[in-house]
Amino acid sequence: MDKLEKMSDEQLVKLYASGNNRAFEFLLLRYKNLIYTHIYSYVKDQDISDDIFQETFIKVITCIRQDNYTESGKFRFWVMRIAHNLVIDYLRVIKSSNTVLADNEDYSLFNNANLSDKNIEDNFIENQTIKEIHALIETLPKLQREIIIMRFFKNMTFKEISEKSGVSINTSLGRMRYALLNMRKIAQEKHLSFSL
Repeated sequence: MDKLEKMSDEQLVKLYASGNNRAFEFLLLRYKNLIYTHIYSYVKDQDISDDIFQETFIKVITCIRQDNYTESGKFRFWVMRIAHNLVIDYLRVIKSSNTVLADNEDYSLFNNANLSDKNIEDNFIENQTIKEIHALIETLPKLQREIIIMRFFKNMTFKEISEKSGVSINTSLGRMRYALLNMRKIAQEKHLSFSL
């Protein structure tokens, strides 16, 4: 039996913070079913649950790596709170995008851009943005470029990406994080205005 398996959550967090990636894999294995089931019980959609699950652990990785995790409570409850907050955020977005009050005089179906065809200017801006994003992706190192393509253009989950790449989910998440950070940095340097 691996000695990491016997360690407490807090010990594994400290090991991971000091650079031991296998420690995080044990944390992930320990709680993945619990977290995923919690997310799915609210969302009821496998793809969305996968995305929220992945986003949860990206936040966990970021917090630990930036030394923002404090041992104020149990790791399990902390991760569950992150996942739950992301679920709430998602549900709020869905609710606000699907709710139209009939007595709202300011709301006009005929003047709603989301319900109308795009005009020439909208199409031009969208095409230009796509070109700029492709140009940013081309500037990335090969491994980061591949993960961006698999995740956003082939709609692969991080589990599928890790299996195809032959690396752990943790490594895939790390590559994604660095790819987005690099793209953000280059976009700022070139004064490009879209969110990554």
